[in-house]
Amino acid sequence: MASHILPSLQCKEMITIKIGGSVVDGLHPSTISDLKKVAEQEKVILVHGGGKEVTRISEALGKEQKFIVSPGGIKSRYTDKETAEIFTMVMSGKINKMIVGMLQKNGINAVGLSGIDGRIIQAERKKKLIVMNEKGRKMIIDGGYTGKIHDVNSNLIEIILNNGYVPVISPIAISEESDFLNVDGDRAAAYVAGKMQSDKILFLTNVDGLLMDDKLVTKLSLDEAKAIIPKIGFGMEKKILAATEAIEMGVKQALVANGQRENPISKAISNDNCTVISR
Repeated sequence: MASHILPSLQCKEMITIKIGGSVVDGLHPSTISDLKKVAEQEKVILVHGGGKEVTRISEALGKEQKFIVSPGGIKSRYTDKETAEIFTMVMSGKINKMIVGMLQKNGINAVGLSGIDGRIIQAERKKKLIVMNEKGRKMIIDGGYTGKIHDVNSNLIEIILNNGYVPVISPIAISEESDFLNVDGDRAAAYVAGKMQSDKILFLTNVDGLLMDDKLVTKLSLDEAKAIIPKIGFGMEKKILAATEAIEMGVKQALVANGQRENPISKAISNDNCTVISR
């Protein structure tokens, strides 16, 4: 672990947990008490998503959402300026504060942050994007307000953790020019976990883990996980990609587990019925 991390951080293991915005509604009732128990033993960082809620509110505001697919088969939201504003409002306002409020209600002293605060998530605005059109051909489009993460302000996260708080981070990044950028929540979690040198990263979702031919894949090496990404369907492919990125940045173990079962965090930590990816 990096030498600048304070001693109180060194004596506890650290886990970065990514929860989807839609998972919050479907989380098992035991999840928050489970999180509280884990937070007493380990340093916990929460990163959340919320793409479905962004889509719902955008459409309610009359703003149609466009989705694009990269040549590598990764699907993502196309973010123009108006979408970036709605994304920031929903992620850093509604969803972030709902999660923080839920944690506070259950005695977990959480602090809600966006990647903009203290420049926690720094990204470069993508000038151009290569995407696949309906005919399966590559085309180049304007990059809009989508970011490629290049740094995380670990010092600020350390200060928050060392003072006994649980940071809850929304995936809005800031560029060198101070633009607000949409970054993928799973990959934001990976970069936070990597920069903080978390021992584990856990992706809570609505299935038991990576399913191939309707069977749960319980263990993968880093190389196996990287090789399998093109064969995975939309949704899970980003989680496995983010898991591999986190491990390449020094995280020891990446877990993909079901948030809709009893005590999902402690069960995932004990590798019970989930996908475990390690170096």
